[in-house]
Amino acid sequence: MERLRHHFLETGYTIDGVRDRLGSMAASALAREEVVPALRATADGDPLATLIRLWWLGVPVPAADVPPEILESGLVTADGDQVRANVHLQPWETGGYLVSDRKVRPGDPTLRPDHVVGAGGASANLAQLVTRRPVQRALDLGTGCGVQVLHLAARAEEIVATDLNPRALELARLSWELSGVEGVRARVGSMYEPVGDEGFDLIVSNPPFVIAPARERMLTYRESGAEGDGFCRDLVRRTPRHLNPGGQAHFLANWLHVEGEDWHDRVGGWLRETGCDAWVVQRDVQDPAEYVELWLRDAAEQGTARYAELYDRWLAWFDEHKVEGIGFGWITMRNSGTLDPVVRVEHLAHQVVLPVGDYVDSVLDSIATAHRAQGLDAARLRTVDGLLDERIGLPGAEDPIRIVLRQTQGLRRSREVGTVEAALAGVCDGELALGPLLNVIAELVGDGEIADSDAVRPLIAEGYFVL
Repeated sequence: MERLRHHFLETGYTIDGVRDRLGSMAASALAREEVVPALRATADGDPLATLIRLWWLGVPVPAADVPPEILESGLVTADGDQVRANVHLQPWETGGYLVSDRKVRPGDPTLRPDHVVGAGGASANLAQLVTRRPVQRALDLGTGCGVQVLHLAARAEEIVATDLNPRALELARLSWELSGVEGVRARVGSMYEPVGDEGFDLIVSNPPFVIAPARERMLTYRESGAEGDGFCRDLVRRTPRHLNPGGQAHFLANWLHVEGEDWHDRVGGWLRETGCDAWVVQRDVQDPAEYVELWLRDAAEQGTARYAELYDRWLAWFDEHKVEGIGFGWITMRNSGTLDPVVRVEHLAHQVVLPVGDYVDSVLDSIATAHRAQGLDAARLRTVDGLLDERIGLPGAEDPIRIVLRQTQGLRRSREVGTVEAALAGVCDGELALGPLLNVIAELVGDGEIADSDAVRPLIAEGYFVL
């Protein structure tokens, strides 16, 4: 593996090297799983083109173009004068490499149940969410091809990685070897079973969150067999006992939108008895038909003889359970050691500054501070950096119709406010106490608004003001 890694680096088989070699059009098409432009861009057969074709595009290459490091790796099969890769092997943004089963494209055979999927958008989303603070012990629950370990390696002294699928751990070990990551403790088992009662400072998971009806043949990388969104619920509820004091957990998840039920209450209910501070963000909602189509394509079922049958059965299950939509997002938990935990559940569909992990700790701090701070009258607030005051009104009018505070950094929230809050944003710089400052502003504004320091709590929770 070390010789193979050196060959990749010398040849330029890296994220930047592949992007530059393919060009923007072929790279964009490949992101849509369209390979023809990439095949055209690599038709010359130079060393880098050979690696891209063999490992990323999954097409045979001439044996004469394949160096000994690859032929001796055990990851390819020779067939006459051609060589074919047995795995998908891709460079990753950390500078490492990931080994998984070959990519699934339209027309490919049905996936084996223990298929090991490669890293993609969901893997990148989770990596961008996770806190950047250094930790002693980290757990990658459901490691798959081992992608999250590559991100954790630089900031965790000890890493445990688990997966229900033994094949996943076999390929993950290759990923770690190729990436120069050592000392990962890999364990086979479901959820928290492989770690017993052990505690961690950081837990991350891209779990098998896909919500599907029970069937004989499940794909372990995406389906748990639990009823509905029960796996994600149980994951959340079992996490606190494995979080050390101050420890954090970051998960991707799906949840159901059920007729007559508020999804905020559904997901919030998973967390309110955990004793942890929590922040849930819904990033997208799909209707049942969109959801089924997405995951049937993922399993290469589109165009097969049983596509319509699977589609109909899946929709029937959603109808039976009165499902109106499926939410996708992230869940962050922190063991703050308080008897008064706070849970915030919200929908953020707009673009936010990435990676969220750069400022997720301050988001959790703001939510907790707004909830627990006693007597805000004496608090000294300042506006967050990059805050804008937007005013909308009729031409020539003395007063605006609407005033909006808009963040240009972090989560880029926006909120319509009154004149008192807008005036506060213009003057608070951490020098004066909030109570007296609000009283002065209310007198100057003189429009009947009540200067209540507790009314500022939502603005603190959402990061417009910081203590």
